[in-house]
Amino acid sequence: MSAPSTEKARRARGEGGVYFNEKRNRYIAEKVVGFDGKGDEIRKTGSGKTEALALKAVNERVRQYEAGIVKGADRYTVSQAVEDWLTYSRTEVGAKTVRGNRDFFEHHIKPHLGGRRIKDLRPVEVEKWMHGLAPSLGRSALKQVLSVLRRSIDRAVVLGLAERNVTTLAQLPKGRAGRKSRSFTLDQVRAILNSPSASAHWLYPYVVVSLTVGLRTEEARALRWDHVHLSPVPHVWVWRSVREDGDTKTEKSRRTLALPSVAVRALNRQWAWQDDRRRAMGEAWPSPDLVFTTGSGTELRPDNVRRDFRILLRDVPGIDPEQWTPRDMRHTFVSLLSQGEVPIEEVSRLVGHSDIGTTENVYRHELRPVLQNGARAMDSVLSDP
Repeated sequence: MSAPSTEKARRARGEGGVYFNEKRNRYIAEKVVGFDGKGDEIRKTGSGKTEALALKAVNERVRQYEAGIVKGADRYTVSQAVEDWLTYSRTEVGAKTVRGNRDFFEHHIKPHLGGRRIKDLRPVEVEKWMHGLAPSLGRSALKQVLSVLRRSIDRAVVLGLAERNVTTLAQLPKGRAGRKSRSFTLDQVRAILNSPSASAHWLYPYVVVSLTVGLRTEEARALRWDHVHLSPVPHVWVWRSVREDGDTKTEKSRRTLALPSVAVRALNRQWAWQDDRRRAMGEAWPSPDLVFTTGSGTELRPDNVRRDFRILLRDVPGIDPEQWTPRDMRHTFVSLLSQGEVPIEEVSRLVGHSDIGTTENVYRHELRPVLQNGARAMDSVLSDP
């Protein structure tokens, strides 16, 4: 059987040319899509066993070119996209966040989707992958894992290595049930504050402030004495945390809070205790500014606080120490204020939540009016009947 004739009628302008390549035994279609900086033609080609298939292939190449898709996109994988995002788009975040994103990639994305070409990825495949992770990860962790994948593919789209981001079409599963937040009852709070054994513990002032002011653990551990004002109007500037950059969780977390009387007494005690330790250690005292430190003046770590918080609770009647964590004190603060009939909008301001539209921005170097309602309500709730 003879090879097809290579002579074809002239095609319309812009339709491109098609010829038969005997060496490859395939039809080759070509189209000029523009000119480069030197004035040379930019040609796109496609091949196929039939003329129609060759034209279809070249038309797809032209479409990708016009959509900004670059060479190599057909083979660009999920792993390549995430590695690129981790390397070039995470320069503004802290090392801890980078490590967390890397862990999400290594443990949850790479083993399941890493080898998949982005062009072949489908929403149903992403959903199936997420449902496979759901039994072992809570909803928050699932959101973070999906966010790493989504932002990586977003970058690939910008670079012309992907046409669309199918993760935006995937539905996030519920995830593993997490530990429910808990709060102490009013009677339990009074038992803690009035317990001789608890009040004798070195962590007691930290616990009092956490229960009655509502600081995040990361904010309490970063609190400095130059941000604490015990007179004439006792208040504290919550402008720092132990995060990588030293900033609070969100801009709206920066706030100025009045201190209830019980917190003022606890902070006076903390100052006296710390002053004794400073005098005893002299120049060896490493942390002159932090309010809450270990006995040797070093910064508190989460495991320090968690361990000693449970030790402090051991002899408090009606409380099982192993059932409680330091973050429960912040939930307790919200619960007590609700019991004191403080409006939820005001509670949101006091704890520095960012999801209430009426919450005002409190900037680091701006002294805003001290929020008094929380301290007044706490004094009222904790007062003896």
